[in-house]
Amino acid sequence: MFHGHAVGATGETTGEVVFNTAMTGYQEILTDPSYSRQLVTLTYPHIGNTGCNAEDVESETVQAAGLIVRDVPRRASNWRSSESLPDYLKRHGIVLSPASTPVG
Repeated sequence: MFHGHAVGATGETTGEVVFNTAMTGYQEILTDPSYSRQLVTLTYPHIGNTGCNAEDVESETVQAAGLIVRDVPRRASNWRSSESLPDYLKRHGIVLSPASTPVG
């Protein structure tokens, strides 16, 4: 069992924990059907700084059951952004957890 702090939607979620080492493309990863019902751990330490938009999706909704990252910025900074990553996940009912476990 993994306990974390919810930043997106509040609540609990279950799924297989998987890892992705990409430095970019978190919105595409979250909406990729191959990640359906999985808890995606992104190993790059700073995820969400460019926010989210309607153009960078692989499917109509978020497929992942949850997202585990190390650091979530308070606001997005990109001209294409229409909302922050935490707001996007909250709107889709997805739990986001900043992980405090050291990587490496």
